[in-house]
Amino acid sequence: MTTKTMYHWFLDSAEANPRLSALEVLSTTLTYAELSAAVDRMSAFMYRELGRAPKRVALLTSRSTAGYVAYLAAQRLGAACVPLNPAATTPRNLVITADAGIDLAVLDDTSGDDVDDYRRGANIALLDLSGTRMADLLAETGPPADLPAVVERGPDDIAYIIYTSGTTGKPKGVPTTHANVSAFLGDVIPRYFLEPGARVSQTFEMAFDGSIVEIFGSWGSGATLCVAQHSDVFTPVKFVNAKRLTHWMSVPSLISFAKRLRALAPDSMPNLRGSFFGGETLTLEQVRAWSAAAGRTRIFNCYGPTETTVTVTGHEIPLGQDLPETSNRSMPIGELYPHMEYLLLGEDGTPADEGELVIRGPQRFPGYLDPAENPGRFFDYDPLTDERAALHTSGPVTAALWYRTGDRVRREHGLLVHRGRVDEQIKIRGNRVELAEIESALRRHPSIAEVVVITVPAEDGEIDLQALYTGEAAVSAESFAGLVEGLPRYMRPRGYHYRAEIPLTPVGKIDRRRLTDEFTAVTSPVGSA
Repeated sequence: MTTKTMYHWFLDSAEANPRLSALEVLSTTLTYAELSAAVDRMSAFMYRELGRAPKRVALLTSRSTAGYVAYLAAQRLGAACVPLNPAATTPRNLVITADAGIDLAVLDDTSGDDVDDYRRGANIALLDLSGTRMADLLAETGPPADLPAVVERGPDDIAYIIYTSGTTGKPKGVPTTHANVSAFLGDVIPRYFLEPGARVSQTFEMAFDGSIVEIFGSWGSGATLCVAQHSDVFTPVKFVNAKRLTHWMSVPSLISFAKRLRALAPDSMPNLRGSFFGGETLTLEQVRAWSAAAGRTRIFNCYGPTETTVTVTGHEIPLGQDLPETSNRSMPIGELYPHMEYLLLGEDGTPADEGELVIRGPQRFPGYLDPAENPGRFFDYDPLTDERAALHTSGPVTAALWYRTGDRVRREHGLLVHRGRVDEQIKIRGNRVELAEIESALRRHPSIAEVVVITVPAEDGEIDLQALYTGEAAVSAESFAGLVEGLPRYMRPRGYHYRAEIPLTPVGKIDRRRLTDEFTAVTSPVGSA
């Protein structure tokens, strides 16, 4: 397949479907022709601001028309995009700005309460689109007199950089190339039946790579991107029906949240054709709740680390028949896309039926922005000649290396099942424990909507397990005892704690770190199981 840059994925659709709606944000609707014209004007604006084409553009915006137009304008000028999260702290965003070598940042009214602190500390050119500036740009007619030429980029050039939290707490830059993105879009657009006339939700913040499939899956296929504001995300039925969506994409946690609000009535989303969930575990209970509300939808469980370009699996759940009963009641992640390679490596570094998932192929990133982050994150292994994998500790990151996902995966019923993080497999009194297995046992109770098991230090120096859950009402101690009676005693939580809600991160995932911090701050870990 010929590699296309992110801009050309959009441009091809714009030229083929100029009159179709491309973007809907609040009261603003732009056709592909109108969006393309706005991108031209924005690229001229960027060029004038710097006196040249930018190299790397930060987008400190949230779900605004300015952010989407600026993303495409940066791509038109050959720049790599670096989305910043307005919900993150200013120090984090300033660290990313310096680390990524950003030379232009785009700001608007959605840039957050601390935007003035960012202005003072960034020490780079700022393109301010707050107030009426974006509306004024959209109101202009005709191409700008100083329209800069499209800057072409090659397959190995960086298209965007997403920052994740590093093991040291320092944000870790994950560069993704145009070849990575093109391989991804070439698979998922037909896989997810994205086409002109499709109407696709946009629930993820740009700083989370799940947004790429929503934004460029839509624009690469001629579909309409319908942007959900923060309040819309947590009332999916209302948004799906108001926007006449055909495709919904989000983290699975939003199903549990909507269910807790009693906002998933049966057959309440009759026109939804496709539902795509990723970023965390999709459970049996969540699939049942969502499929009851959207009786005609096809549900896909999508899995993939940021380092392998959004997702590498898109497993369709077989609705209309018995759902698969996996060992942890999660939905299988299925098989990897056909152009990707994978292995499950046991602790001895040899292929096994269960182990750490390692991946290589055209979607695998070229290595971290800071090369010091690469050692220990890849394996050298030739299935034809090597007896076991060797940790790659130095040298260039070649295409032959396997990326270590850090995810424990097992084959069940002929499909891959995610079993949690390798670093979440803990030892209690010498016994290996997977937190996901405990959570799956507790999740069987009909009154429990969400459950998270955390580890806290006990007074005797050992590790205690504590379960925090939400649901219709507090569950009795007797019920908990029955749910965990099949588990070894060392896997049974010492305490069970009802919460009104489970906190989420800015990208909608369960915030385990905050849960643990809040628990240890107010609750003694000593109790009885």
